[in-house]
Amino acid sequence: MTVEWVYSSQNNRELSDRYNQWAKDYERDLSETFGRPNREPIVDLTLKYVSKNAQILDAGAGTGTLGKSLHEEGYHNLVGIDISEGMLAEAKNKNVYTELHPMVLGEALDFPTATFDAVTACGVFTYGHAPSSSFDELIRITKPKGYIIFTLRPDFYENSYFKHKMANLEVQVKWKLTELGDKYKAEDKGQFTLYLQTWVYQVSSAPA
Repeated sequence: MTVEWVYSSQNNRELSDRYNQWAKDYERDLSETFGRPNREPIVDLTLKYVSKNAQILDAGAGTGTLGKSLHEEGYHNLVGIDISEGMLAEAKNKNVYTELHPMVLGEALDFPTATFDAVTACGVFTYGHAPSSSFDELIRITKPKGYIIFTLRPDFYENSYFKHKMANLEVQVKWKLTELGDKYKAEDKGQFTLYLQTWVYQVSSAPA
């Protein structure tokens, strides 16, 4: 499987199907073939801003690699969602989540308003994946003054609607940028090198 193959998905059904096919080999391919780091910088930024007893939603949990890292750091109230049931089955085997649910970012999420202290999303917002409109629901289900911490490809941020959407939500006082992490090499496969950055936003203290 290749990252480009997944990125070229034409719709959510195709995206889900491709991740279902990739689920068993996903972690091996990322670590051995693409050189993905063993520990994502999003973990340290979560440690910086989010208390250990926090209720965290791992949005786009995949096979649970981020959840496993967070659990090892003492976060034990983790809920995961993903578009792919095959990926969720792999995540379940890690025994680090209290709940796992198939849900689609960009659609209404089946959680009450102000449910989570924080939301994490690693590698979820990119070409052919969750749209920038996903942030509206993530803000809704995050508690006031809670954090939404996610990665983006810098090139994708500059060349997509995400830049405008993220700024517009700040103008609307829905959230405020707290920290922008350094750019880091997330995948390296010959001619294909993928860089990511981590954004940390704090949700507003009251509805705007």
